[in-house]
Amino acid sequence: MVTNTEVVSPASNGVDGGCCKSGPGYATPLAAMSGPSEKLIYVTAVYSGTGREKPDYLATVDVDPNSPTYSTVIHRLPMPFLGDELHHSGWNSCSSCHGDASADRRFLVLPSLISGRIYAIDTKADPRAPSLYKYVDPKEIADKTGLAYPHTAHCLASGEILVSCLGDEEGNAKGNGFLLLDSDFNIKSRWEKEGHSPLFGYDFWYQPRHKTMISTSWGAPKAFTKGFDLQHVADGLYGSHLHVYSWPGGEMKQLIDLGPTGMLPLEIRFLHDPSKDTGYVGGALSSNMIRFFKNSDETWGHEVVIQVKPLKVENWILPEMPGLITDFLISLDDRFLYFVNWLHGDIRQYNIEDPKNPVLTGQIWVGGLLQKGSPVKAVGEDGNTFQYDVPQIKGKSLRGGPQMIQLSLDGKRLYATNSLYSAWDRQFYPELMDKGSHIIQLDVDTEKGGLSINPDLFVDFGDEPDGPALAHEMRYPGGDCTSDIWI
Repeated sequence: MVTNTEVVSPASNGVDGGCCKSGPGYATPLAAMSGPSEKLIYVTAVYSGTGREKPDYLATVDVDPNSPTYSTVIHRLPMPFLGDELHHSGWNSCSSCHGDASADRRFLVLPSLISGRIYAIDTKADPRAPSLYKYVDPKEIADKTGLAYPHTAHCLASGEILVSCLGDEEGNAKGNGFLLLDSDFNIKSRWEKEGHSPLFGYDFWYQPRHKTMISTSWGAPKAFTKGFDLQHVADGLYGSHLHVYSWPGGEMKQLIDLGPTGMLPLEIRFLHDPSKDTGYVGGALSSNMIRFFKNSDETWGHEVVIQVKPLKVENWILPEMPGLITDFLISLDDRFLYFVNWLHGDIRQYNIEDPKNPVLTGQIWVGGLLQKGSPVKAVGEDGNTFQYDVPQIKGKSLRGGPQMIQLSLDGKRLYATNSLYSAWDRQFYPELMDKGSHIIQLDVDTEKGGLSINPDLFVDFGDEPDGPALAHEMRYPGGDCTSDIWI
């Protein structure tokens, strides 16, 4: 059932930055760039899978340089259950509801990847100390829709909330699809038409002016929950497809096979300009950035526009190491694209003013398996080995690899966490189990391009009161470039 906790009456706090006379967010992506600088970040923090019998929690982090508590966790909201694996998050309403004065960006939506619960967190009454509003019970979701393993949540202009789900209760990919919740988090139905479920589930993005939603593919939960195994790829338990749906109709119009160049297509983003009919998807295992676009006959095509070559390595599980593009985002003015290579350890910035021909304008190593001091070494074409210099921040060594990223509205500050998912963290970066993860921030040159580390921000989740935790996705109270969609 949908379970309520005590509800606190809303209060105006101005975090949506000048949108009180209309709906939440901003009228256009460019208008959003003039919004206030972020002062708080909400980040999912995970104990599930770490061996610590503690509930996952939502951490509130102070990122206001003028604050006495800058670069620290100032509040922790523990979930009422163990074993959730909080992962991605979304909002109950965003800029897609900007024209609706009755809409309110009040609730942060927290799907639990493993338990299947979906939490609604009230951020309005006290943005610095959010509270639990209610949760949707996974048994009710499964009974009414057959869905489990919820992942991505996006608000709709209708006030409803759409959540991608990666499988059924048994972890089979064939049971996946999209869960539709009403504005008070009651289960309505599956969103896609019967017989139109995706092959595998993961992320999705919709572009209403082109009447299209496109979703991506990770894998069967019964595979990825056990850690990554190449045999599971060979057995067909991971995806390489994009699913093109009619919007808002829910009919799959096209199935795009990305083939070996697009194995494990994870995050997907249209350009923010709602008139544009192009965007990008990151093929994680293939480590390619793929552009998708509408053809003249209303079908959709794709092309690889960035390739991260695998590196020959020593002292690793395989003779070659992919970059593993696990997250990317696009600045609100559609000028820059940023992505991470979780295994190699670098964050990259590309100018995409010509969407067909991205130009590398910034690159920085902030972790990874190939940093100096690691037993793993890359082998160059000349046969010599090499590793990358990774600086310390506030006297702390950077561990793991860059994973989730979030960009400030003005595009000048890029934040990064380093936990992917507990089972994969344990496999590839076991030190995160003992040392926890962290948040860092890069300063961005938006004129000429370039990335540099902010030496003053390092949020260490290794020092948490209940022991080291894994920090994953980040959100600002006023919305951001990976949650808000314009119509």
